[in-house]
Amino acid sequence: MIYLLEDDRNIRDFTVYAIQSAGYQIEGFELPSAFRAAVSEAVPDVVLLDIMLPEEDGLSVLRWLRSNAATSALPIMMLTAKSTEYDKVLGLDSGADDYLVKPFGVMELLSRIRALLRRSEKHESETEFSSGGICLNTIRHLVTTDGQPVGLTCKEFDLLALLMRNQGIVLNRERILQSVWGYDYAGESRTVDVHIRTLRAKLGRAGDAVETVRGVGYRFQADAPGKDPDE
Repeated sequence: MIYLLEDDRNIRDFTVYAIQSAGYQIEGFELPSAFRAAVSEAVPDVVLLDIMLPEEDGLSVLRWLRSNAATSALPIMMLTAKSTEYDKVLGLDSGADDYLVKPFGVMELLSRIRALLRRSEKHESETEFSSGGICLNTIRHLVTTDGQPVGLTCKEFDLLALLMRNQGIVLNRERILQSVWGYDYAGESRTVDVHIRTLRAKLGRAGDAVETVRGVGYRFQADAPGKDPDE
């Protein structure tokens, strides 16, 4: 089930119709209060979230979802007319897994939804990784640093899992985009950089293991404690 929180009736009806036509179940909500009540009753598989809303803005709703244990790892995509780099970074830094600017194409929207669903379905078949004081359990969807739990968004979790699985190997942005997001983001390599930055911040000192290899990409290298990750 997909939940859409969008106050513009025309956009909401169009999006619901397009997603239903692709074979997915979706329910649209106009007000954050109605959306919150529905989530409290049944957690969806994916949330599509507008920013400019009545009652409260979408970023507030996003923070509420991330602070709730039942929805902290829920795949969330922002659908919004706010298109500046600052707005995108703010949305991603606030916990969104993806960010799509209106007006958007139906094919791209469906592709991004499929990518979010693939990502959420694959965890159960994977394993546990432990290195550099970081322990990542893909079955429990849990990350700890020195035994303390770390709250990561779905994309941050997948990004860390990819880097730890390929420890010592430099991954370029295109490889990361394809592996974590499930398809190519033409011209959107900034998305990787934003997620790397927030991932490091949440991991604290252990985040030094996520290294930048200038001009190439990123690498998980746990045997270099205290190293500046941008060197």
